[in-house]
Amino acid sequence: MKMTVGEAIIRFLDNQYVSFDGEQSKLVERVYTVFGHGCVLGAGEALAMAEHSLKVMQGKNEQGMAQAATAYAKQNNRRKIIPCFSSIGPGAANMVTAAATATVNNIPLLLFPGDTFASRQPDPVLQQVEQSYDAGITTNDAFKPVVKYFDRIHRPEMLMAALLNSMRVLTDPAETGAVCIALPQDVQGESYDFPQEFLQKRVHGICRNAPSAENVQAAAALIRNSRKPLVVVGGGARYSEAGQAITDFADKRNIPVAETQSGKSVIASSHPLNLGGIGVTGNLAANAIAAEADLIIGIGTRFSDFTTASKSLFSKAKVVTINTSRFHAMKLDAEALVGDAQVGVKALGELTKDYKSRYKGEIMQAKKAWQHEYDRLAEASYGADFSAEVDEMTPGTVDDFNAISGAEICQTAAIALIRKKIAADAIIVGASGSLPGCLQRMWTTDAPYTYNMEYGYSCMGYEIAGALGAKLACPDKEVYAMVGDGSYLMLHSEMVTAVQEKQKIDVLLFDNGGFGCINNLQMGSGIDSACTEFRIREGEQQIPKGNFLSIDYAMSARAYGFKGYTASTLEELEKALDDARRQTVCTLIDIKVLPKTMTHGYGGWWNTGCSTLPRTEKAAGTLAEKKQKLNTSRKY
Repeated sequence: MKMTVGEAIIRFLDNQYVSFDGEQSKLVERVYTVFGHGCVLGAGEALAMAEHSLKVMQGKNEQGMAQAATAYAKQNNRRKIIPCFSSIGPGAANMVTAAATATVNNIPLLLFPGDTFASRQPDPVLQQVEQSYDAGITTNDAFKPVVKYFDRIHRPEMLMAALLNSMRVLTDPAETGAVCIALPQDVQGESYDFPQEFLQKRVHGICRNAPSAENVQAAAALIRNSRKPLVVVGGGARYSEAGQAITDFADKRNIPVAETQSGKSVIASSHPLNLGGIGVTGNLAANAIAAEADLIIGIGTRFSDFTTASKSLFSKAKVVTINTSRFHAMKLDAEALVGDAQVGVKALGELTKDYKSRYKGEIMQAKKAWQHEYDRLAEASYGADFSAEVDEMTPGTVDDFNAISGAEICQTAAIALIRKKIAADAIIVGASGSLPGCLQRMWTTDAPYTYNMEYGYSCMGYEIAGALGAKLACPDKEVYAMVGDGSYLMLHSEMVTAVQEKQKIDVLLFDNGGFGCINNLQMGSGIDSACTEFRIREGEQQIPKGNFLSIDYAMSARAYGFKGYTASTLEELEKALDDARRQTVCTLIDIKVLPKTMTHGYGGWWNTGCSTLPRTEKAAGTLAEKKQKLNTSRKY
């Protein structure tokens, strides 16, 4: 069939399906684009005029649309994608960050950035980066370190192998991530006789690979010889839909379960064995049990520094892993089961039927202690719970922000109230700053897959775009973006797309006057506050130290077509939450929260590095603890 490269791409995408556990579904139902001269006359022509069934969405920022596509794929447990088309140059470069986000989190994301002319006749074209040492380099080479597959289509016939390789990667549980197919402007519009079979319906099977019997036997032996094992559930357990298998496994053997950010909502929070979040952003219960565990069973986790507390939390324990990726499975010198999470758990279950852990009352005691702390955080007020700590770290900060914003709410109390007021099956989306720590500790998730947190790359700007992606995936669910004021200012452009697409999202914006999480890291390490608070520069100050900025975020949201609210007290927040649920349009609640009123560590150490000079001697105790942690950790 004679057609342009652009049309062949669209026709191909429209006929891709996946099969998982015998259930077939369409892989691509819509595409996302910000048109520019590098794509509008090639792929853009095909989207506008060729025969296809795909819905075409108009992005407002290339990074935003690609982050939305990432969240959409995650919310669909990696069985649907939204391909993204951009122009060349800055439009393409804007998607590099999103590509890294998808790759780090093992989420399928297909990108088609425009590229410079394959013929090179018009060079240098508008937005082309020229390098004197290599005429073949373009902006799109920046994708190579952050994708799982890269190709550039210099001739039409190259397209077929490139697209098939893309599907290979996008549907492989072990290797999935971002894929970049760079499209030179001239090649997009060139015609070629594409074989009809290439454009016909194609079904890609997502397989449940089984680990080897030898490895299962070795791992089972470690479990049988352990006294106090702990299961750590990661994102791979979610995409395998292994929640019930893990619950059955833990129940029959009295093994407690802890959650990573990606693994949260796989197991119901109310389950007696679910300790909640683990690691640097973990809670008191999970970290206390982990510190005494003699075996860690990691299911679908890549063991990031936040999960392992920079490899200090599991230093006494042996490790068993189940992971589709051999690379991740081999971490921490583990006994590695390379295969699907659900299959691996069931295989271990067959060989440990008579095993029971030696836990007695420790699990219940740990959960009780955390519940007591949760109740304190939920009722926290500045004067009663945070004032001494805040005044020591940043004298005057709270009073300064209160004077400008009228804020009276502690962040922990706001989160507890939100959890109480919104639907049990509502989806929350977040990414960076202090909120992921508070949410991994305090948020409860009894409805599966209702926690869409991007914390592998901790990418500020994912939150609102991600909420749109999650809403597109689950239009019948309420979706809330949990976002700080810093992240909001970085990227909120897809709010306009949400209005345009009539997709109701609710933005819960926590305004604490700056980058509060990093300000905590500064001050807690003995460093002066510098450029992490949103303050006005007075006179010739080297660093802005004047009053906090006064920003009405609700007004900015109303300008986009959102219903906007401002809440400075818990009573105002409760009223706004109730009214927002009744709305049919998008909403934003500007929650004025007091700085420094988030949760803090519960035994989860984070190795960030720190100056050892005398000027930071306030952090001497912290440095000594870091050295001790480094010396006792033997994991690699």
